[in-house]
Amino acid sequence: MPSLAESLHHGSPISGPLKSGLETLDLQQEITFTQYVKLILPLDGFVFWVRADLVSQVQVCKCCQYSTPYVPSDGTAPPGQIVCAKGSMHYASQIRQVEDETISVNTMVFTSEQPIVDFNAVGPCVMYLGEFEGTRFAFNHRKLFYKQADLYHYEGDAVYPALASQIVDDLTYFDDTNVVVSNSLPIWLTLNQFFPMYPSFLVRENEIPPYASVHIPPDSTTALGARALWSPNGTHSQLVMERVRITMYGLRSYTALDFQDYVGQYSLDHPDLFGIMNMAVVQDQKRVQSEITALAQKKVFELQVNYYQHRVRDIARQLITQCIPNFILQPE
Repeated sequence: MPSLAESLHHGSPISGPLKSGLETLDLQQEITFTQYVKLILPLDGFVFWVRADLVSQVQVCKCCQYSTPYVPSDGTAPPGQIVCAKGSMHYASQIRQVEDETISVNTMVFTSEQPIVDFNAVGPCVMYLGEFEGTRFAFNHRKLFYKQADLYHYEGDAVYPALASQIVDDLTYFDDTNVVVSNSLPIWLTLNQFFPMYPSFLVRENEIPPYASVHIPPDSTTALGARALWSPNGTHSQLVMERVRITMYGLRSYTALDFQDYVGQYSLDHPDLFGIMNMAVVQDQKRVQSEITALAQKKVFELQVNYYQHRVRDIARQLITQCIPNFILQPE
């Protein structure tokens, strides 16, 4: 009978035959994964992934107000870490035709002998992009994992063309002085004295309350004036209105009401920045999880606001200039 140490070293009785079968199928295939670190523009929350060997990893993570620094498990992995994983790659392709693009969607399925991604990591600012026959991809989930089999099944789509601009392999032309969004989002992300504020769909992974997300429906931004104005120096200025929905988690009623009052007072103290056109009411909403038979502390209130687009843009640009991360190029 093998000892405990030998059992741990060699895995379970079924893992050996399964790995042998995998190696027969994959013909000793290896997939290379390159490390990228997350960079989030502080004022509008847009996410970019920068190849780790281009910048100081510690500096980038320190400047990402929504991310936590990545610390390798062994404490030694340098920026730009390359992982070569043995395994078998399968993929399926389909043409997707929608209003604004026609693309080939490649779904990649990779069976590996070693773990590639820790999907349970809290607040990661590191991603590994793989490359297979000229196609770059990442994983968004791991299929059912059976420990005794000691094989890892990952699945995800190749990087869509529309998202390719968020992958940065050259910092030479990276624009670090202008916001991406054209709405009032930069205003709301600065109102973080009570709790962290995130753009909708970009809340940090596995974030623990309290926090809030800001959602501005794209079709809610409409003009209040007949036309835009241009100053002699070419500045575009337009009075617009839009809806802003703020979703808060982990708050007692009094804190949510204090935050609502804070937003209202902020608009009075900065009337040149934005105005509030409705009487917002904090509403309780239901967010359940049957496994623990409980309700989340979820509250929402929605504002109708107006502002000058150029005013938001100018203020955001000034603030971003003060807090944009400093890129540190690594020697060749």
